[in-house]
Amino acid sequence: MSVAAEQHPPPPPPSADNHRMPHKQRGDHYVANGDVIEDDISPIHLNPLPQLPIPPLHQSLENYLRSLIPIVTPEQFENTRKIIEDFGKPGGRGEYLQNKLLAYAATESNWSYRWWLDDMYLKIRLPLPINSNPGMVFPKQKFADEGQRLRFAAKLISGILDYKVIIDAKALPVDRVRHNRPGQPLCMEQYYRLFSSYRVPGLQKDELVSPTSSVMPEPEHIIVVCNNQFFVLDVIVNFNRLNDQDLVSQLKRIVDIAAKTKNPEPLGLLTTGNRSEWAAARLKLMEDSTNRDSLDMIERCIFVLCLDSPMGFPPAEVGKPMDADDEPLAHQMLHGGGSHLNSGNRWFDKTMQFIIGDDDTCGLNYEHSPSEGVAVVQLVEHLLRYIDSETHKRKLTRAQSICELPYPRCLRWKLSPDILMSIDDARVKMDRAVANLDLKLLRYTKYGKNFPKSQNMSPDAFIQICLQYTHYRIYGHLTATYESASTRRFQEGRVDNIRAASVEALEFARAMTGDRPATEYEKLELLREAIKTQTDFCIQTILGQGFDCHLLALRELAHELGYPPEPMFEDKSIHLNNYFSLSTSQVMTKLDTFMCYGPVVQDGYGAAYNPHEDYILFAITSNKDCPTTFSEVFRDKLNKSLNDIYNLCTKLNPTMNNNNTINGK
Repeated sequence: MSVAAEQHPPPPPPSADNHRMPHKQRGDHYVANGDVIEDDISPIHLNPLPQLPIPPLHQSLENYLRSLIPIVTPEQFENTRKIIEDFGKPGGRGEYLQNKLLAYAATESNWSYRWWLDDMYLKIRLPLPINSNPGMVFPKQKFADEGQRLRFAAKLISGILDYKVIIDAKALPVDRVRHNRPGQPLCMEQYYRLFSSYRVPGLQKDELVSPTSSVMPEPEHIIVVCNNQFFVLDVIVNFNRLNDQDLVSQLKRIVDIAAKTKNPEPLGLLTTGNRSEWAAARLKLMEDSTNRDSLDMIERCIFVLCLDSPMGFPPAEVGKPMDADDEPLAHQMLHGGGSHLNSGNRWFDKTMQFIIGDDDTCGLNYEHSPSEGVAVVQLVEHLLRYIDSETHKRKLTRAQSICELPYPRCLRWKLSPDILMSIDDARVKMDRAVANLDLKLLRYTKYGKNFPKSQNMSPDAFIQICLQYTHYRIYGHLTATYESASTRRFQEGRVDNIRAASVEALEFARAMTGDRPATEYEKLELLREAIKTQTDFCIQTILGQGFDCHLLALRELAHELGYPPEPMFEDKSIHLNNYFSLSTSQVMTKLDTFMCYGPVVQDGYGAAYNPHEDYILFAITSNKDCPTTFSEVFRDKLNKSLNDIYNLCTKLNPTMNNNNTINGK
């Protein structure tokens, strides 16, 4: 049901201005905070999930105001407080919009999903690589030769197809939570969008096409990209799925065919561009039927497999930190290294894009709009276990005669001068973006998540406070911070925002830097207060009581009803509060893998982290052309912050046990 179609009293005259609240984090938002996954064999359809609740208006407004205190001036806060007071007064516009939202929610399975998806992804015009699509690095392999690389690729394809069979049957075990109302099932819809989903670029707004909205037959092919050329690899031939040996034979054919073409046009670079520019180029491409057919094969494929050329990584040096050797791998998975390397060997619009390099590297790049990282991580862990188990098996399977298999088809294109100019433009802009990305890794090995647990602290909240302390010690103030919190306890739940820049975090940072007097015991107490605030807000948010999605819905609802922009949504404070100079995400995996993404604002940082039992891996990003951000400085200060807090805790609480944890995280 469209809100705009709902009957309502005549609104005030609509404004010609179409102002937008600054968009939320876009590269952000991975594993569910507070939602520890536990398999359960209960069918997904027996107990429908509850609908996402709408928080009370006064609660969201109070939480919003509280989030402003650490990041705006007292004068600005007082001005905003008056605006909020007017918006939330009895019988005022806020109350009217709240009632309209309640009525709208009764007609939808998830009242926030449409507005959230548009605001977070589909209306954003920035290029997908670095800005939106995360990259994930798998453990490095050791391919003795090309044949071994292709056998690894074949096992990866087989593992994905096995997983897809379960997904297509909607037979995945239902995820449940262990803490904060344990046993609750989680929404599984994100898993079912991993394959065959596609993000179509639009001139004003993109479209997410998924299997549930498609009338096309189920695809039976993948796209293999090699030497900037796109090949259709049918994985089902004569109603039979190809086995590993068949897949190796077909991949070998692709590599051989691709090598015969010298300097092919890197058409994949078009998907690296500004979304509106790529949409315009796509419309020109589709004027020719040959191009339409080729685009259709890419857009409907199950997934994309990129066989990359060597990136020219320097060999690992003895005594050199391991994280320095992993940094080039992160660049490869995040953007491909530029037009002269593998950035054209990609199709960034496709949801799942697996990458296998000619130099033992492997990982993925995924388009974020269909699913959060939790679904991707579960898939990756399944794949790596599958490949490992298959490597140690000797399956005596008879391959089809290679003569019986149809050759993989190289997609053909007819490129007009306008399209060639668009490719050249995309090449220049992509190379500039690649050169501008400042990415540093920190593999912190002094302790992992077991230490905060031993101090009766939530590991995630502990790390978030370390990040706040780090920002403060560099800049002398806190900044608006994004951390995703899963709302998968509810139908079609995605994420809302945990506001880590709290009053309590600010006071702790001030005490640690000496900007306010405090004894060691007072510092520890301030740390505990900051962690408790972070943990409480995390719990509140995963239970559907966050304020970001709520305020977004009120803003968009007012727009759809034809109201002029609300002063609350035009206020300077709300722009500052949604300008995420620190964009963070916890990406928990059991394996030694990690995810990375770029900063979401020009003068900001991206910070993805994977806490293991005894170490924590951070990926820190910023832009080199920003004179105020430095990934190496942030990494080094973060290392010191982690040490400082460890020393504070162990000095005053050396005997804390690890049996009690907050939030079980």
